[in-house]
Amino acid sequence: MNRAFTRESDAPAALPERALSAYPNYVTACGLAQLRARVETTRMELHAAQARIDVAAAMTLARDLRWLDARIAAAIVVNPATQPPARVAFGAEVTVEDDCGAAQRWRIVGEDEADASSGKVSWVSPLARALLDAQVGDVVAWRRPAGTRMLSVTHIAYPR
Repeated sequence: MNRAFTRESDAPAALPERALSAYPNYVTACGLAQLRARVETTRMELHAAQARIDVAAAMTLARDLRWLDARIAAAIVVNPATQPPARVAFGAEVTVEDDCGAAQRWRIVGEDEADASSGKVSWVSPLARALLDAQVGDVVAWRRPAGTRMLSVTHIAYPR
């Protein structure tokens, strides 16, 4: 047999670890619960992959589980009751109006729970950074690749 058609090992190569954010891992209580739920789901998927001897899937899931465990270990839960009620801070639900009069509501959350389609933006996103520390009546500049938009803060709340 030609040596070109033989393998030294059938095991897949080791995967690089998932990168962890350089920012503090601020989370809402809901965000921490979501991370914990993802751990449980990933554990079940890992056990299923191991049972069917799917080595590649098991390696990927084990790596994801290490990443999730690290995110939970680094989590800093922010209590909305400790936030300044008159200013935009982590956990705030902010209603803004753009220069065309269109209103939007955004909630400032942790990186892992951000979902723009649900109105949740990461506290490190350009939108959240523009809004942080603003008060009702303030106009902020949201710098985006498509151009700067001016937003007027019309309401601030801290959902519990």
